[in-house]
Amino acid sequence: MNLEGRGVWFYPDGLTSDETVEFAQRLEEMGYTALWLPDAGGRDPFALAARLLDHTERLVLATGVANVYARDPLAMRSAQLTLAEQSGGRFILGIGISHRVLVEDVRGHVYGKPLASMREYLAGMKAAQYVAIPPAEEPPTLLAALGPKMLEIARDEADGAHPYMVTPEHTRRARAILGPDKLLCTEQKVVLEPDRAKALEIARATAAIAMGLTLPNYQNNLIRLGFDARDFEGGVSERVIDAIVAMGDVEALDARVEAHHEAGASHVCIHPIHPDGESKPYWPALEALAPKG
Repeated sequence: MNLEGRGVWFYPDGLTSDETVEFAQRLEEMGYTALWLPDAGGRDPFALAARLLDHTERLVLATGVANVYARDPLAMRSAQLTLAEQSGGRFILGIGISHRVLVEDVRGHVYGKPLASMREYLAGMKAAQYVAIPPAEEPPTLLAALGPKMLEIARDEADGAHPYMVTPEHTRRARAILGPDKLLCTEQKVVLEPDRAKALEIARATAAIAMGLTLPNYQNNLIRLGFDARDFEGGVSERVIDAIVAMGDVEALDARVEAHHEAGASHVCIHPIHPDGESKPYWPALEALAPKG
């Protein structure tokens, strides 16, 4: 599986299914190596990945990330192996323990202790029986790991980590915990807008930012990185926005992506923010940041 270079993290719910196929095909032509799909109440990421894999040749499809409370371990394992076998090994399973509000208020489940729940879930996946023909190689399983203890589970019981809404400093710390051989696929939001005032306005207005930074898992992670509660009082501070969103011209965005690579990322999942707040591709950013050569 080729994960060198850059991938794209994208909410496809503003596109029709046919438009999403065209989007994936264009990313493949541009040289991106992977497309990461969320599991956030829109299209089912596994059903969509199956269609996109059937209409591409090289592009890796990945979940970024599948909620473990949405599927039992057997269902998750079956989906993972099915897509890996059907695509010739072009599928990565990213899973996460999610957030209490999304699990209890949205899905109506009981949110367990994150570390214990993840260990139990991974054990269930390993014990699950799969009677169909398996893929030629074991497909990777990555965890949405932010804190050091979840990163240790990603190191010891999975194939690596897929952190979301993090900084290059987090990437450096994550690599130190994971060791040299595990996958570290880091999401990075970008706003291609040289005017700083406009860029800040776009970043603040983005639903992903507004939603994500009200969730304690992300806030706690940023506090571990040196921010404090005052950065989240009455909104989100400018320095938090700066830390998690690369803003500016192409050179500034390129520099942030490369900072993750230099800090130890195996693969950076570029998450372009559309200036109009739409769930549609922002091609100027995608074209500017496409892999060279």
